[in-house]
Amino acid sequence: MAYGQKNNTLLVPGCHNALDNLKYEIAAEMGLPVHQGSEDYWGHIQARDAGAVGGEITRRLVQLAEQTLAGKQA
Repeated sequence: MAYGQKNNTLLVPGCHNALDNLKYEIAAEMGLPVHQGSEDYWGHIQARDAGAVGGEITRRLVQLAEQTLAGKQA
């Protein structure tokens, strides 16, 4: 993709809220001091911790996709 071009359109409309809920659920499980509605600023969180949240989101989404493909809805 060329510099400056973005292609981050959502394939499933309305999924933004579900992903935000998952993000804050995981952050709470990790004991991070963030709350719903603070999505624009996580500057007080270490990059390692924020990355761990993103990694856990990815792990759970892959797990859900694998279960779905195997015919076992979660």
